[in-house]
Amino acid sequence: MKLLLAEDEKELSRALRAILEHAKYAVDTAYNGLEALKLARSNAYDAMIFDIMMPKMDGIELLQRVRASGNYTPVILLTAKSEIDDRIAGLDAGADDYLTKPFAMGELLARLRSMTRRNSDYTPTRLTIGSVTLDTEEQEIRSENSIRLAGKESRLMEFLMQNAGKALSTEELFRHIWGRDENAEPKIVWMYISFLRNKLRAINADLVIDGEENGSFTLHQEDTA
Repeated sequence: MKLLLAEDEKELSRALRAILEHAKYAVDTAYNGLEALKLARSNAYDAMIFDIMMPKMDGIELLQRVRASGNYTPVILLTAKSEIDDRIAGLDAGADDYLTKPFAMGELLARLRSMTRRNSDYTPTRLTIGSVTLDTEEQEIRSENSIRLAGKESRLMEFLMQNAGKALSTEELFRHIWGRDENAEPKIVWMYISFLRNKLRAINADLVIDGEENGSFTLHQEDTA
């Protein structure tokens, strides 16, 4: 699983990264809120960890901007403050959990596991980009008309829409959608991308999926200019 860690205290950041990587997470680090925002906008993560007190952009504003972009990746906030108002502000901004420094590393790991398990409970059941709406409960996409999706098609389309505009590698897509399927191989990603492309054309969608077999794929609105 891939994490974004935004923490301006470099020694603490290095220590957290080492422990998270030992726990088998892949970790991108940022030392200020603006750098973290750029990473969040260009990469897909399973969870994000934001310190509240950071230079250039604090963790609350960072979280607000991430949520405003339609990104519902689970977020846990870290802060040295323990006042209830800070906790309320963080949760109101869209945080999924909150830890006050100092904290036990085991608790952070446990909360990360809990957040990523229940992530589907916090994502909207309908996603819309351009002319296309995906209903994850009905497993249906709509534009000028509608068409049903198979289970893995719906999950793949949801992940692409949640990360629209981002280049997602074959390995990343395989890990997110088929990671627990021991009988699947990464080449299945290309097959399902082809299925989705056909269904987007069938509903006259204004979304396209760019990319080639074994490479990266990006969902975006079609340029009609």
